[in-house]
Amino acid sequence: MRDESVDPRDLKSGTARRGTSAYFDGALARFSREVSRAILHDLAVPGAHSPLVQRRRAGLIVSRVRWVAAVFAVLTPLWIGVDLSIFPEPLAWWLAGLRVLASAAFAAVALAFRNTEDMKVANLALGALLAIPTVFFLISDPLVSGYPIEGMAQALAAGYAFLPFVMVAGLSVFPITALEGAVFSAPLVLATIGIVAGDFELLPFRTYLGALWLLGLIAVVATLAGMSQLHFMIQLVNQASHDALTKVYTRRVGEELLDVQFSTAMRSGSTLSLAFVDLDNFKSVNDRYGHEEGDNTLRKATDQLRKVLRRGDILIRWGGEEFLVVMPGTDEKGARVAIERLRAEGLGQRPDGTEQTASIGVAERTADNAADWADLVEKADQRMYVAKKSGKDRVVTIGDETFF
Repeated sequence: MRDESVDPRDLKSGTARRGTSAYFDGALARFSREVSRAILHDLAVPGAHSPLVQRRRAGLIVSRVRWVAAVFAVLTPLWIGVDLSIFPEPLAWWLAGLRVLASAAFAAVALAFRNTEDMKVANLALGALLAIPTVFFLISDPLVSGYPIEGMAQALAAGYAFLPFVMVAGLSVFPITALEGAVFSAPLVLATIGIVAGDFELLPFRTYLGALWLLGLIAVVATLAGMSQLHFMIQLVNQASHDALTKVYTRRVGEELLDVQFSTAMRSGSTLSLAFVDLDNFKSVNDRYGHEEGDNTLRKATDQLRKVLRRGDILIRWGGEEFLVVMPGTDEKGARVAIERLRAEGLGQRPDGTEQTASIGVAERTADNAADWADLVEKADQRMYVAKKSGKDRVVTIGDETFF
């Protein structure tokens, strides 16, 4: 017998609430997976990005700075005719002179900066681009406010008050972090506050208060747009630079990173160690158990390799079962400690339950007096072959010294 005390509508309502709750729980779980703490950190501050992301980001920022500067160099002086026809003399000529100088400054920025992979240069380029309209605004706004203007001229003069809005909104075209968005938009916001504090406003004071709130809102939205670009760039770089099976760097990208690390070590005179790791008897796994088991063995080995790496170390899949471990700022003794730790952890098990072993060759930039990164890799590779010919499951370091 049905319980008349329970309203069917309540049952439906409860089911709907549970369904809605399950939906939001699932959405939250998906968001948590996609936006991890590490990703949020990468989008908030610039220091944690990989060298590869920094190089790609620097190149894109400078490229866009040059394009924006070139466009403004052309467009800025085109408004001179309007100034001359609307504003009284000598204000119109002062504004025309300012526009010529601003156009020349934009052209200088477009020509001065070349394609780069250095984030310091990229930040300098973006800062120079934003400095031009900031200075233009700080000079033009008080200049225009000092003349009695009415009618159409007054309406056009108000456009000078909104110049910071255009440039803050322009931050949205650059892949920037939250901190960079705050730093680059701050001068334009402070310039607007300075104009109001100096009693040079072209609009009523209450209008400026609303404009400041809107300027801050646009800065936040533009920064979020830039962060979205940065997130997309990081994903693209990671997908293009990592091996699909093992999720470590591919050889092509690894060579690029090696070049960066070796050049950095040369300039600073610091140490740089490499470990060339070749899995022993790996072909027999594929031949006896199939490629799927071979893939599983590779994944286990790379997982074990990651366990012994520091945050700044780089793991590269150099060949089929060959891996290169790049250890910046690590001398021969430090590399030996890392390899001993790896051997203690092991490289996982083969399908038959036996331990997977590896032959490893170690090289260090200063001790080996390497001429370039390719020379350093060659030395580590040769020592790996010595380990292989000596019976496998061993390490050969500088001076053909072995340890087991």
